[in-house]
Amino acid sequence: MRLRDARHWVFDMDGTLTIAVHDFEAIKRALSIPQEADILHHLAALPEAEAAAKHAWLLAHERELALAAQPAPGALQLVRELRRRDFRLGILTRNAHELALLTLQAIGLGDCFATADVVGRGEAPPKPHPGGLLHLAAQWRVAPQQLVMVGDYRFDLDCARAAGAFGVLVNLPDNPWPELADCFAVDCHALLGQLQ
Repeated sequence: MRLRDARHWVFDMDGTLTIAVHDFEAIKRALSIPQEADILHHLAALPEAEAAAKHAWLLAHERELALAAQPAPGALQLVRELRRRDFRLGILTRNAHELALLTLQAIGLGDCFATADVVGRGEAPPKPHPGGLLHLAAQWRVAPQQLVMVGDYRFDLDCARAAGAFGVLVNLPDNPWPELADCFAVDCHALLGQLQ
């Protein structure tokens, strides 16, 4: 697939459509999670009561970040242009669904994504698992190969590759994963430029 022909776009949110503010090292310290561990996978392996308490803390912390979210450079222009072209737009985030909706409102894109097209950690296994992309492909009745997955981290690219989607890396000064990214842009402005 050529990027210019793509009509089904899925975005990671934190660090992709927003300026990255999550301090994952501090979150891990606060929740007594080893620094080398993945937060969501670690919490999933805990006893139920402990996991519930730590998930509640994480949700409250992430709610504060969601309400203060700022758009990443070029994100508003890119999403609004894709919307103007009447493309299907989705979100696939490791965040909670309700916080993803809050974040989209905070950055001024709440009207660009249907609620059902915002997939969080409660609706699908967290990335890099491809389940969220496969869910959106089925919901939109298209092959996963017709999806573009835009993100700022390896998990986004791994997810795209596992689903058979087109992986786009943004918001980094260079591409540390050239073997996984089908396309790279330093920010969303540059990505929009590649579509002109």
